[in-house]
Amino acid sequence: MLIDIKNAVVHYDKVIALKEASLNLNNGEIITLIGSNGAGKSTLLRSLSGLVKISSGEIWFDNKRIDKLPPERIAAAGIAHVPEGSHVFPDMTVLENLYMGAYLRKDNKEIKNTLEKVYEHFPRLRERKKQSGNSLSGGEKQMLAIGRALMAKPKLLLMDEPSLGLAPIVVQEIGEVIKSLNKEGVSIILVEQNARMALKLAQRGYVFEKGKIVLEGNTSELISNKLIKEIYLGGA
Repeated sequence: MLIDIKNAVVHYDKVIALKEASLNLNNGEIITLIGSNGAGKSTLLRSLSGLVKISSGEIWFDNKRIDKLPPERIAAAGIAHVPEGSHVFPDMTVLENLYMGAYLRKDNKEIKNTLEKVYEHFPRLRERKKQSGNSLSGGEKQMLAIGRALMAKPKLLLMDEPSLGLAPIVVQEIGEVIKSLNKEGVSIILVEQNARMALKLAQRGYVFEKGKIVLEGNTSELISNKLIKEIYLGGA
């Protein structure tokens, strides 16, 4: 098991954002977290990457407890986080942005190999490597944000709303990259408002409501669940 979260609770001041959440992720697996805005999905990703601290519970990654570690130690252990919003360094070039993702690595030859792999996934980043991050389209910024995370060569990739605000053709392209990364051995936790896409990509899913996990199972089971169909799949 790569991730084991046990009864994690997160408070924002006096508000409980995550209520005794327990979930797990196996090596080589994609799981998806679905639910409405504010349901606790992004909070769980931020707790995994150390950006917020859990009030109680435990988080284990690769058989090591990580919930007491600072974000840089968690990143060094092999977790990369692509937050919502396609955040890039606007005044840096695409290439400089990508190299920022490898700042914890010392293996220069392997860094170049990883860069070539990122370019294989996202050819447009190679074409635009000398352009500033600010000059990119929304879809290209999302590609750059994902590519920068991949430069860390993570065991686990946390993806928060990678399709948000993107054109359908770009969403399809991002989906294909997610499948390809998973085939290469990267485990992924995917948060998506596009529940249909997320459930097709993942093997298992967790449904969040008001900070709690209210439903979990194989994605084939969730897709056929009447409530999931009505709320998240448009009744189809």
